[in-house]
Amino acid sequence: METEVLILTVLGLIAVLMFVNLLLTLFKRKSRVDLSDFENSRIFDDLKNALAVSLSSDLKEQSVFVRDEIGREIFGMDRRMRDDLAANREELGTALKQNRAELTDLFIAFGESQDRQFLSFELRQSELNKNVEERLDKIRDVTEQKIGQLQESNIKKLDEMKNVVDEKLQESVEKRFNESFKGISDRLDDVFKGLGEMQNLAAGVGDLKRVLTNVKTRGTFGEIQLGTLLDQFLSPEQYEKNAATKPKTTERVEYAVRLPGKDKSNVGADECVGNGSVLLAIDSKFPVEDYQRLLDAYDNCPEEIEFYAKQVENAVRKNAKDIRDKYINPPYTTDFAIMFIPTEGLYAEILRRPGLFESIQRDYQVAVAGPTTLVAFLNSLQMGFKTLAVEKRTGEVWKLLGAVKTEFTKFGVLLEKTRTKLDEAARVLDDADSKTRNITRKLQKIQELPPEETRILLKEPADFEEIDL
Repeated sequence: METEVLILTVLGLIAVLMFVNLLLTLFKRKSRVDLSDFENSRIFDDLKNALAVSLSSDLKEQSVFVRDEIGREIFGMDRRMRDDLAANREELGTALKQNRAELTDLFIAFGESQDRQFLSFELRQSELNKNVEERLDKIRDVTEQKIGQLQESNIKKLDEMKNVVDEKLQESVEKRFNESFKGISDRLDDVFKGLGEMQNLAAGVGDLKRVLTNVKTRGTFGEIQLGTLLDQFLSPEQYEKNAATKPKTTERVEYAVRLPGKDKSNVGADECVGNGSVLLAIDSKFPVEDYQRLLDAYDNCPEEIEFYAKQVENAVRKNAKDIRDKYINPPYTTDFAIMFIPTEGLYAEILRRPGLFESIQRDYQVAVAGPTTLVAFLNSLQMGFKTLAVEKRTGEVWKLLGAVKTEFTKFGVLLEKTRTKLDEAARVLDDADSKTRNITRKLQKIQELPPEETRILLKEPADFEEIDL
């Protein structure tokens, strides 16, 4: 209310100022007729200053009044606002309480409604389940009926198919059975033939076993194999069978290779050595019983392998000692001998034993050789024999070269004489050619005779001699 009064007061002052300004304007127009310009201006300025002073004092009073009124108005507005806020707070609390009560009532009503709806849903669900079960029972009955019909139909079709399949299968089985029986009969014939061959092979294996187990036959087996190898790689005059290595004894080594001796002063001194050769004793040994027991231990009893391997080692050492004592007799023989092992398996077992090969060679002067090793050794001997043969023929070759040199010198002299004769013949031919050209020049003026007369004249000896002269 006070704000409106203040606004009306300001508007009234503005209206007064406008009115005063209007009066001054009218007064100024009127004074233009009666007063001079200077006086009018002075009067106008005085009036203006008086109005300004009056208005300034009025404005100051009014501004103080307005400031006081505004302060009182603001204070009143603040108080009214606080009163309004307190009233609003009370109204809001009351409204919230009312809303809370209404919400509580609403939730209670909503819960009751949900319970009623849930009960209704359960009723509908139970009815629906009942309907579904009834429909499922009907579907189950219909399905079982259809399945029964389908099974009956399938059984009928299966019976028909079974009959057809049985017929086809019977025919196929009979056909296959006949073919199989024929094939089995043929194969049985082959089996019987194979059994006959197996029996023959078993007999051969038995013979071989008897050969390998019988001491005398086993020795013959190794001796035959050794003789075969020597016969393949050496000529008959390069080795000797059942050779005597010690004078005036009955000891005979199976085979001995004749090696050329360096000292020929003792040649013929004994029947053991001939033509200045030295014998290299080679004897075959085959301790098959010990080796067979070792092989059985490898297959059936590994813990006994070392025991039987030791027995094989002892047997090989004993055989090496026998060879040294019986067949090594320098200078009639070499200071070492060779023990031939007829199987590669036993030879490999000897090499497998640590230090056995070197020990036998060092202690008994006996070199152990298997079939492959002996072949390599015999090849080396054959190369040595060829080298010795070349050395023996060296003198003959030098004599032949000397004769060739002598004849070649004579051939050079003959060539020199031939060259001289050829030079003389060339000079004679040159002279004859020169004389021929001279005669031709002299005969150019003479008329040639017909060919027939020429032949007749050339057949006469007198004319021929004249022409030659």
